[in-house]
Amino acid sequence: MALKIYTKTGDKGKTSLIGGTKVAKSHLRIDAYGTVDELNSWLGLVADSLQDNETTALIREIQDRLFTVGSSLATDPDKESKMKIPDLHAADITLLEQKIDAMNEVLPEMKFFLLPGGHIAVSHCHVARCVCRRAERLCVGMQEADMFVEPLVLQYLNRLSDYLFVLARYAGHLLQVAEIPWRPRT
Repeated sequence: MALKIYTKTGDKGKTSLIGGTKVAKSHLRIDAYGTVDELNSWLGLVADSLQDNETTALIREIQDRLFTVGSSLATDPDKESKMKIPDLHAADITLLEQKIDAMNEVLPEMKFFLLPGGHIAVSHCHVARCVCRRAERLCVGMQEADMFVEPLVLQYLNRLSDYLFVLARYAGHLLQVAEIPWRPRT
């Protein structure tokens, strides 16, 4: 028999962290890993809108790391988990930096702020970048509320948002779509 997707345990607005601690579904920790889940969904759309196999493969790897980030955020740091939770590694951040540098090698120097748009793939990258920044802000908010956040999680989200910005530019480059400069009204 297939596992039922609904448990009815959240019908009163509570959910459990990994470790068993019950919290409100509005809890900052739930908001943070829910936003990481939203980011992961947006990255699926980014991957589906790009025609570059190498980039798509990296995005699938990033999606895997985001499950790791979500697991870390969903775990009660004060309880011993019976589950083996995967870890982020410094090499995950280094990989993003290397990919950013490689894409920047072929991109023109940026001389103005850019408006998101020009192609659906470019726009999807920018939406993912914004969701990533929100996830990062929520994690910083957790720290400010004295909730533990693995330092590599913050570093990874910060670097990932940088990667997504450069990926938006790189996608436009691959698609031969002109960047849209922001021309402030004077």
